[in-house]
Amino acid sequence: MSKDDKDKAQIIDKDLDLSNAGRGVWLVKVPKYIAQKWEKAPSNMDVGKLRISKTPGQKAQVSLSLTPSVLALDPDEKIPTEHVLDVSQVTKQTLGVFSHMAPTDVGAGSNGKENSSMISGQPDNEKLYMEGRIVQKLECRPIADTCYMKLKLESIRKASEPQRRVQPIDKIVQNFKPVKDHAHNIEYRERKKAEGKKARDDKNAVMDMLFHAFEKHQYYNIKDLVKITNQPISYLKEILKDVCDYNMKNPHKNMWELKKEYRHYKTEEKKEEEHKSGSSDSE
Repeated sequence: MSKDDKDKAQIIDKDLDLSNAGRGVWLVKVPKYIAQKWEKAPSNMDVGKLRISKTPGQKAQVSLSLTPSVLALDPDEKIPTEHVLDVSQVTKQTLGVFSHMAPTDVGAGSNGKENSSMISGQPDNEKLYMEGRIVQKLECRPIADTCYMKLKLESIRKASEPQRRVQPIDKIVQNFKPVKDHAHNIEYRERKKAEGKKARDDKNAVMDMLFHAFEKHQYYNIKDLVKITNQPISYLKEILKDVCDYNMKNPHKNMWELKKEYRHYKTEEKKEEEHKSGSSDSE
């Protein structure tokens, strides 16, 4: 942030009320279905009853019962009503609960206090409060009765439902319309159809065409030989196996070459002799 931005930034000091700093507060974690019920409940409704049973020499037993008024908010949704709270001490952390007084135009409650997450605008008369220090953490878990088992089965069923479903459509959708036929499929069928119409020439005539082609070049691939002979590829391969070798290694991999008994290439020695004789004649 630049110096000008710092000068423009509005800094508001607020007083922090620590009168309740010594008060102990419980931090309770409740299941999702309880939180959803409590969110629907009005502010003046009793949402549950807390019971604490103390036995000498043992930890206190804490339980929570939801009130009938909360359950009546959605009668069709059956949820467990009895819960046990597992208590754990807060030893390695210092946690606190804070609130702030917001002006009445933002909808403050009767006590003028709002949760700190609702701060907006930062008015000049805003005041912060420390409501207490968290001394215990409690985790609310339902008693494993029939109602709870049905709730878990329903949640498992919903989780197993596929997110995407096949739905029939009653009209043509232009986007992502399937192609009737692809270009490469059409080309393949036309090529196979053309090959099927090719008449098989006499074997000796085909061999003459092959020998004439190999006089020009030593190596050919199958596509070039099909164009030269104009024969079906299966028939041509049968003839090639009789008179040619198929190279499986580089530098002429996947190329056809005449067998040794059909080759009539000049050897390197003859080439050197012709080269020498030609040079001597020139002298």
